[in-house]
Amino acid sequence: MNLKKINYPKAGFTVLILIYGFLCARDASEAGMLDRVNLVIHEAGHLLFGWFGEFVMVIGGTVGQLFVPVAFTVYFFIQRDLYSSSVSLLWTGQNFFSISGYVKDAQAMALPLVSVGGGEDTIHDWNYILSKVGILRWDQVIGNIVYLMGVIIITASVIWGFYHSIERDETE
Repeated sequence: MNLKKINYPKAGFTVLILIYGFLCARDASEAGMLDRVNLVIHEAGHLLFGWFGEFVMVIGGTVGQLFVPVAFTVYFFIQRDLYSSSVSLLWTGQNFFSISGYVKDAQAMALPLVSVGGGEDTIHDWNYILSKVGILRWDQVIGNIVYLMGVIIITASVIWGFYHSIERDETE
């Protein structure tokens, strides 16, 4: 397989992904350009998984938030659009950053919460989840692990993007 040429628009966009990933990693509490979309998907996950009981409904927000970008990544991968899969992989990693902040807030519960129904009975997802499984005191450690997963995924996204910015002669 011989290298043919660099696709400069793809390589340039991958540089933007690298910069965006760095900015998200530098301050995970800062809202990223995808956060509002992620929030809508997160809340829809609660509604979708609400049919399966309270615990599944609560964790369903995060599951939905991760499922959508992973589904896009898998779709592009199956379609052999490998560069696009690297871009949607960034979306997945960025989600891990926002989730990590929410996990780390489980004990303090200082973050403002959004609820589809609103009201005083709004549940802090990760306080509820970690309390139910008896590991609330580990919220910082778990949040840091989730953050690290985001770093790994975004790093993989950037490497994957640069790799697929190089067009190859597939006939050999």
